[in-house]
Amino acid sequence: MLDKYFKALKLYGYCATALLLTLTSVQAQPDSTAQALPDVVSQSEQSLVPETSAVDDVVLSEQEQAIQEPLQEPLQEPLQLLGETVEPGTSSILTWDLESSFSDITAPSSVLVVNGTKPGPTLCLTAAIHGDELNGIEIVRRVMYELKADKLSGAVIGVPIVNLEGFKRASRYLPDRRDLNRYFPGRLRGSYASRIAYSFFYQIVDKCNYLIDIHTGSLERTNFPQIRANLSDPSVADLAGKMGSIVVLQSRGGSGTLRRAATDAGIPAVTLETGAPNNLQKKAVEEGVKTIGAALRSLGFTSKSFWQGSKEPVYYRSRWVRAKQGGILFSKVALGDSVKEGTLLGLLSNPITNKTTEIRSTLEGRVIGMALNQIMYPGFAAYHIGLKSSAVEAAQPPEPADEVELDLAQTEKLDENGGQPTAVAAETVLASEQDTTTKPQVQEATTIEEMELPTADSSD
Repeated sequence: MLDKYFKALKLYGYCATALLLTLTSVQAQPDSTAQALPDVVSQSEQSLVPETSAVDDVVLSEQEQAIQEPLQEPLQEPLQLLGETVEPGTSSILTWDLESSFSDITAPSSVLVVNGTKPGPTLCLTAAIHGDELNGIEIVRRVMYELKADKLSGAVIGVPIVNLEGFKRASRYLPDRRDLNRYFPGRLRGSYASRIAYSFFYQIVDKCNYLIDIHTGSLERTNFPQIRANLSDPSVADLAGKMGSIVVLQSRGGSGTLRRAATDAGIPAVTLETGAPNNLQKKAVEEGVKTIGAALRSLGFTSKSFWQGSKEPVYYRSRWVRAKQGGILFSKVALGDSVKEGTLLGLLSNPITNKTTEIRSTLEGRVIGMALNQIMYPGFAAYHIGLKSSAVEAAQPPEPADEVELDLAQTEKLDENGGQPTAVAAETVLASEQDTTTKPQVQEATTIEEMELPTADSSD
């Protein structure tokens, strides 16, 4: 029994040994399948990688370069003006001259140009279309010489003195007594004034995208800083709204004015009124520079910050209070003052009888223009009152007692064909005139001391 057990155990040992030797030999032999597998995987991986060409290498190279180098900003185009080229990032002084067979009759006017480095619109600044209006000359000079071409987008064209002949004579008018600001856009074969207007409009203004025409009061009158604009034109209203804290007066503009001609030609245009003629007034100039600076920033020409004051109102209507008696005017109010019905505006003194006449307001509003202290005659426009009203109210027809006034003083404009002279407006104020009466008061003889005469403002 035991013998059989030991024989079986010995046989089991032989079998186990044989199996162990077999396994050992199998592990020692190389596996052809295992060796082929990496090659198959490698070929599969290679089939997934797309083949590249020389063109693809160039594209990849350009893409890598674009990532490494920042994108270059587009440059401003050279400005072509008056037969000259003003390159981007430069400034230049050009000359505008009316062609004449007599070279000594007219002198060229200077045109200041600053062309920026970045693309943008072109703004035109004009002053002294009336030769006696000095504030605008200084405003244009300051604005133009404060601009930096390398930090400007677009271009700015400044003409400090449009009416050079009037400026030399300290006169509002041209030598032929015509008002240049009644002849735009002019005619090539018209009168002298019409030819000047035509040359200026089509050589300079027509190249601009925006226009700001700078003026002062006329004929011994002064204006509170204000923008006059045709607010019924959306593009003009948008421009007026970008000029900072300043009074805005609705005014379509008289026929023949530069502002009206530019707007009719599709160029948004406004008039900047500030101060009095034949004076260089520091405060008026500073207000004008500030206003144009706000426009430059808002329109995207510069990034320079500007001072922003309290919001000023928009007046859709205005009326003039006129003197009904003659005399020497002594004003009791100042520009910008708010007035009510019955407010004493000024006194008219008769130097012969020593009697005085009061000028009282029959309106509620704000003094946006006024006559300087001077000798007044019956009918002279004395105080310009901006009225609080809405655009809807302003669109209503005026009362029967009112008459539409296009001018402060009447001048004569000779017909282009040499006909009879016709009366035309000499101011561009579109304001309805109420027939306000200055109440004449016969008083006891009044001494000069009792009248409390106003003193001149030294800042003017």
